[in-house]
Amino acid sequence: MSASVLQRGLPMITSAVAGNQHAAVAKWLLGCSGVVAGIVHVGGVTRLTKSGLSMTDWKPLGSLPPRSDSEWTVEFDRYKQYPEFQQRQSMTLDEFKYIYFWEWGHRMLGRFVGVCFAAPLTYFAVKNKIPKGYYPRMFTLLTMGGTQGLIGWWMVKSGLGEDRRGDRKEIRVSPYRLATHLTMAFSTYSLLLWTGLDLLHPSSRLKSIASSLSKDAIRKLRYIRSGSIGVTTLTAITAISGAFVAGNDAGNAYNTFPLMADQWIPWDDMIDESIQPLYRNIFENTATVQWDHRALAITTASSILGLSTMALSKNFSHLLTPQARRGIIVMTTAGIGQVCLGISTLLLYVPINIAAAHQLGSLALLSSGLYVVHSLRYVSPRVIQSISKSSAMKDVANIL
Repeated sequence: MSASVLQRGLPMITSAVAGNQHAAVAKWLLGCSGVVAGIVHVGGVTRLTKSGLSMTDWKPLGSLPPRSDSEWTVEFDRYKQYPEFQQRQSMTLDEFKYIYFWEWGHRMLGRFVGVCFAAPLTYFAVKNKIPKGYYPRMFTLLTMGGTQGLIGWWMVKSGLGEDRRGDRKEIRVSPYRLATHLTMAFSTYSLLLWTGLDLLHPSSRLKSIASSLSKDAIRKLRYIRSGSIGVTTLTAITAISGAFVAGNDAGNAYNTFPLMADQWIPWDDMIDESIQPLYRNIFENTATVQWDHRALAITTASSILGLSTMALSKNFSHLLTPQARRGIIVMTTAGIGQVCLGISTLLLYVPINIAAAHQLGSLALLSSGLYVVHSLRYVSPRVIQSISKSSAMKDVANIL
């Protein structure tokens, strides 16, 4: 094995001068992923401040907020016509302005990232700077962004209907639609991040690294990569389960850890026969939703610790590139931090600052997982197969 090749690994190439003609496109995509992360954070705060139903209409191109007292009065009177106000009849105009600006800011940030993506995409396409084979992915990202706006309004409408007027519980958007909205946001972010990393880490060195590895080394590293894919998938599923916790306000119940109502599994609370069909308890029952999130979080954290222990052991660590090794360390740190934030959010009855950090922490953990999987591309099936084909061709050439 060539130690020098493995020790160098796959460093980012961030400029055309250094040999990466697609560096500008990569930086643009990573910048867009950062803006999407910001939108996710603002969206979380919008939900936590109970601001999401303050704007009762939707204009695709957006609009300026009310500017005069009379305009604010008109907007407030419109809000009063919807079911949520019946539970907030003591709200003042200043309090309404506060929640309105959170929702308005969240929506306008969504439109801002649309411009940040579409305008440079047009420029790079005209200049023929989009790499060959990446146009379908760009179109997918553009479609996902537009669809997210529609999903957002579809979600908000679930809390505005007249069928909600008689609700005895606090009126919230549908947890199913909230989970769909968050899933689309995380998917868009992940595809932006992965594509940006693709272009900052040119694949030209992948084969040289893989070729320097023995079959045993490749086998070990594929275990690590498979484990990383599993952990990253678990992270995403846990984050989506968190949307059901938020949508059902389940974080304000069973505020103890590790037990719930002095039990490891509160069986009596986890199946409400009034919820039909019964499988809906998984998504709508407060106890079941919270227990599921706890179980998934603990499973994810345990998997991360197990993976990092194996990957950083003396039998595996020397096979990792510096990028993969650092990614695993960051992923482990983020996982521990995310567990601490989750427990703190629960025990302190969902304070806005810690709960918002917890949601952002899930995105940080997902990012580190994606980075680890990406940094281990040199043992991906595609690369290994291409090496096998090259070796076979060489053998044939030698025979001839």
